[in-house]
Amino acid sequence: MNAVWPQLAANPLTWLTLTLVVYQAAHWLWRRGRMNPLLNPVLLSIATISAILTLTGIDYARYFSGAHLLHFLLGPATVALAIPLYRQLGQLLRSVWALAAGLLAGSVAAILASLALGWGLGASRQTIMSLAPKSVTSPIAMGIAEQIGGLPSLTAVLVILTGIAGAVGGGWLLDRLHVHDDRARGVAMGTAAHGIGTARALQMGEVTGAFSGLAMGLNGIATALLTPVLVKWLMG
Repeated sequence: MNAVWPQLAANPLTWLTLTLVVYQAAHWLWRRGRMNPLLNPVLLSIATISAILTLTGIDYARYFSGAHLLHFLLGPATVALAIPLYRQLGQLLRSVWALAAGLLAGSVAAILASLALGWGLGASRQTIMSLAPKSVTSPIAMGIAEQIGGLPSLTAVLVILTGIAGAVGGGWLLDRLHVHDDRARGVAMGTAAHGIGTARALQMGEVTGAFSGLAMGLNGIATALLTPVLVKWLMG
C-alpha cells in the first residue's frame, strides 16, 4: 500500500472518483434518512472529503487537479436551470411584481443583516465587507467583496457556509413560518442561499426550483448593484 498510494495520490482520476463515490454515498444516506435536511449530501460530502484530505495530507491543489471537471460542469448545470424556468414561464410572468418585491426585500435584508451581524460581533471592517455579499454565488460575491474592500477568499468560504445553512435549514424555517406557497419558498431559497439553496429547492418541486433559480440569478445582479451603495451609506 505504501508503494501504491503515492501513485494513486498523484493521479487526478483518484480525486474525481473519490468525489463521485463520496457524493453518491452521501446521497444514499440522505435518502435512507428520509431526506432529513441535516443529512444534506453537499454538507456530508464536504465534511467527508475535507477529513480525507486532512488525514492523508493531500493539499487542495492536488485534489482539484481531478475535481476540476466537476467544477467545469457547474457552468452547464447552471444553464440547465433554464429548463424548469421555461416550463414555469406562465407562473413566472403572472408573479412578476410579487417576485420583484420579494427579491428586492430579500436582497436588501441579506446585505443589512450581514453588516449588522459583523458590526454586532465586533468584526474588523475587512471581515464585515467580506460578509456583506455572502448570499450570492461565489464568483459574484468575490467580485463584490474585492470592490468594497473585503477579502475574496474569506467571502468564498462564507458563501459556501450560507448556502449549506440555507439548504439544511431553509425548508424547516419556511415550514415554521407557515410559508407554503411554492413560488414564495423558491424565491426565499434562491435569494438567501444561491446555488446550493436552489439545488435543495429543486428537490422540493419544479415550481419551487424554477423560482429559486430565477431569484438566484436576479439576486446576483441586485446585490452587485446595491451592496456598494448600502456599504457607502452605512459604513461611511
